[in-house]
Amino acid sequence: MAKTIAIVEDEPTLASNYRDLFEQDGFKVVHYPNRQTAEAGILDELPNLIMLDVGLDDERDGGFQLLRKLRDSAPTIPIIFLTHRDSDFDKVAGLHLGADDYLTKDIGLEHLRVRVRNLIQRFEILAQGQSDTSDEITVGSLRINDKSLQVWWQDQLVDLKVPEFYLVKALAERPGHVKSKDALMYAANMTVDDATITSYIKRIRGKFELLDSDFSAIETIYAQGYRWRS
Repeated sequence: MAKTIAIVEDEPTLASNYRDLFEQDGFKVVHYPNRQTAEAGILDELPNLIMLDVGLDDERDGGFQLLRKLRDSAPTIPIIFLTHRDSDFDKVAGLHLGADDYLTKDIGLEHLRVRVRNLIQRFEILAQGQSDTSDEITVGSLRINDKSLQVWWQDQLVDLKVPEFYLVKALAERPGHVKSKDALMYAANMTVDDATITSYIKRIRGKFELLDSDFSAIETIYAQGYRWRS
């Protein structure tokens, strides 16, 4: 059965281009031209991935409003923003609200195609919930399962999104080694700016601190990047 991509886009020509791109890969594509129709349609039949704009019709932040609603009802579906809005404020806001990626519309179609396929694949692996310990990495109190894309700290599951998982893994694989923001971006298969990586790291720290108020394993190295304390 074909996987479904829901596209929320108010520019018909762009929506048609995206539909053609993903239908070539065998996806079923459902297009919604505004927030209201998307909210009703998506919640009635959940897709495998949602791609949405920030500004929808006359609603400057319609995509943000839609994301809040979707995350309440469909917390595990991968959601990508694809928009002309490229300010750091918008990027950070989208990621804080629960988007799994934030892309701008100047991205090449082939690049977009790869990002979408990779994200769907990662979430499928996560949904399988495999727990084969042969795929686990243990670093002190940290345990990482590469198949299930799950992380535990002091035997407590850390609620990480897929990009956050790959950032933690990139740091913990080589404790004590500094990873630049570019290296972390590559490891997480993201094309974002430094401020977005900083925001991700802040969120990751916060999630560990919810489980352990003394958490300090992620260290900031001024003007260089981050490292996992050995």
